[in-house]
Amino acid sequence: MTLIKSISGIRGTIGGKVEENLTPIDAVKFAAAYGTWLKNQRQKDNYRVVVGRDARISGEMIQSLVMQTLVGMGIHVIDLGLSTTPTVEVAVPMEHADGGIILTASHNPKQWNALKLLNAKGEFLNGVEGKKILDIANSTNMEFADVDHLGKITINQAYIDMHIDEVLNLSLVNKKAIAAANFKVVVDGVNSTGGIAIPLLLDRLGVHPVKLYCDPTGHFPHNPEPLKEHLGDLAKAVVDEHADFGIVVDPDVDRLAFMDEKGEMFGEEYTLVACADYVLSKTPGNTVSNMSSTRALSDVTKNHGGTYEASAVGEVNVVELMKKNNAIIGGEGNGGIIYPELHYGRDALVGVALFLSLLAEKKMRVSELRATYPNYFMSKKKIQLTPSLDVDAILKTMEAKYSHERLTTIDGVKIDFENSWVHLRKSNTEPIIRIYTEAQSQIEADELADKIIAEIKAIANI
Repeated sequence: MTLIKSISGIRGTIGGKVEENLTPIDAVKFAAAYGTWLKNQRQKDNYRVVVGRDARISGEMIQSLVMQTLVGMGIHVIDLGLSTTPTVEVAVPMEHADGGIILTASHNPKQWNALKLLNAKGEFLNGVEGKKILDIANSTNMEFADVDHLGKITINQAYIDMHIDEVLNLSLVNKKAIAAANFKVVVDGVNSTGGIAIPLLLDRLGVHPVKLYCDPTGHFPHNPEPLKEHLGDLAKAVVDEHADFGIVVDPDVDRLAFMDEKGEMFGEEYTLVACADYVLSKTPGNTVSNMSSTRALSDVTKNHGGTYEASAVGEVNVVELMKKNNAIIGGEGNGGIIYPELHYGRDALVGVALFLSLLAEKKMRVSELRATYPNYFMSKKKIQLTPSLDVDAILKTMEAKYSHERLTTIDGVKIDFENSWVHLRKSNTEPIIRIYTEAQSQIEADELADKIIAEIKAIANI
């Protein structure tokens, strides 16, 4: 069982011992630290925080603890109930709130939950802000309100619909073409809030949704990370239903992947590539993704006359570089689409609407669309961490071993070969080392990953 404290929030498994797992005491302490940090930003009479959650089993308990802690600090709470990460991000500025908290462990299994923290813009906190909250949580400098100045909770369950309104109002969403295409799409909502939001969006766009695992019970029917090996049921349903394609999202709906009409993965990495291709064809500009993302985005951006740049892994890093480069679209290769025209956050609803617009205008099957993009293949593997494993020393050794290649060390170690690359880094969300590779065939990508894993194990004597 695990508790991970980082600048991006606190994430852990439910139950167990305080400080070793995400217990009620840890949830209260971290919520109080966030409330204290928020009140330190500026002095005012009333503070407001938007709180929403995905459908995981522990969500209602953790949300109650978090909201009542904020109430105890004199902070008013807007309770969105079952929601999505991008919906909360949209709601914060719409509510003129001081911040937001999303209770979700993203792609992690059901025993995990987390507090993901937003600023007044509805964006994730940066490293400096995150460290301040960690420091407050480790201190006793938290003060609660007296009985006459407690906060209040206001329930507003309309924000998924309001979020959809905002998506449909985007100028590049071609509602007329989408409706005319008469698409039929299977949706795997992994029994979380994507099962609410995505079918509602499709209905509004005139698309016929076939629901698969769209009951928000929090009992995930398969590993909730939207990877090919977890999506056999979706593949079968797409073929059996003679659907145009399939959609799968993670539990908090900020990651998006597609499956073509044959039941084959479009490629999680290519979600951003396709959406960027559409946006760049209408409004030329620059793009950003993280270092672990496919080279195909760079190729597509250059084809449209734009400039591509890679950031360190992490949404906040992508957003920072997007703002610096005036990128018109960006995101992460895990299926995260960031479209600043609406907000600076990964948003599967925006991704679905842009992808449908592209498909409707091109009048192509999904498999045909995929064939128009550069063909890269990625392998995503990991090594479980143990207390004795010195990750920094391992990365330094690998850096020295490949010093003759093109190296990037702003986030772990990325080694660029002529026709392939490998990126090694310690995860911020799980106790693992991630090994991502990309090459011009799946066999080459897998072999490169296995080779690097063998080298790491030899260095670490494991």
